[in-house]
Amino acid sequence: MTILVTGATGNIGRCVVERLVGAGQRVRAMTRDPRAARLPAGVEVVYGDFERPETWRDALEEIERVYLFPFAYVIPESDAGFVGEAVKAGVRRFVVHSAAAAEFPPGDDQYDQSISSLRRHLAMERDAHREQELLVEATDVEWTHVRPGLLAAGALGWAEQIRAGYPVVEPYGAAGSALVHEADVAEIAVAALLTDAHIGAAYTITGPAKVSQAEQVAAIAAATGQDIRFEEVSPEAALEHWHRQGYPHDIAAWLIESLAATVDGPGLVPATDTFERITGRPARTFAQWAVDHAEEFRVVGDTRAT
Repeated sequence: MTILVTGATGNIGRCVVERLVGAGQRVRAMTRDPRAARLPAGVEVVYGDFERPETWRDALEEIERVYLFPFAYVIPESDAGFVGEAVKAGVRRFVVHSAAAAEFPPGDDQYDQSISSLRRHLAMERDAHREQELLVEATDVEWTHVRPGLLAAGALGWAEQIRAGYPVVEPYGAAGSALVHEADVAEIAVAALLTDAHIGAAYTITGPAKVSQAEQVAAIAAATGQDIRFEEVSPEAALEHWHRQGYPHDIAAWLIESLAATVDGPGLVPATDTFERITGRPARTFAQWAVDHAEEFRVVGDTRAT
């Protein structure tokens, strides 16, 4: 059996590929740039693009199980097409890379200009991911939905400035979420691909506890052995900076709103015990994620070991 991994070079997809290879599985990785894939030896890397249906046949040949990347945001009209072609080609199981937003209750309309930018953004995420899940559920094949909350990998957005020796400058230092390690998401996805224990399940996966922005920076500093400062600025200063960087107004607005909304309380997606219930082990912490990614934050020319 060969398993197709779409989105194979992303943070989670790469982990899925590595874990499947480690389990002795034959893996085909679909990517738009095979030459830059840098995947483990033995992985069959093929060109495939969700926007180009003519590339799907080769990717799907003799495939029974698929790890399905969430591409509905970009081209929702192609989503059903790929899923339908996969079923015609013989795919009998999908593990859908979805998002925690898919379980948000319906209500807000992503096009309703009378509600806040954050509420519109969350409605868009909910609709896009749930649409993909429903398309898969409408087939007559097996499925599992893996719904990660906010990824710890979002902190990589600070990597360039940290490597250059600059502080992390953000509004709302106390804002945070139960950030999930991509390896936890991949572990559940691989279990759903290889065993029958998770058929028909939808799993919301988070980290073990809320981690504030200031705490994230402290964890990265500890992991790298570097002095990394967190500097809190006002929301107004942050908005002005983001606008200078070219952020669209609506995106900057929902970013500020999401941070403000997560200063108090558990965050937009409260911590779940899903990973521990399934594996019997605690979810990986953000501190562990920082250790695993320390080299990506290391100051240029710093040769200290982690």
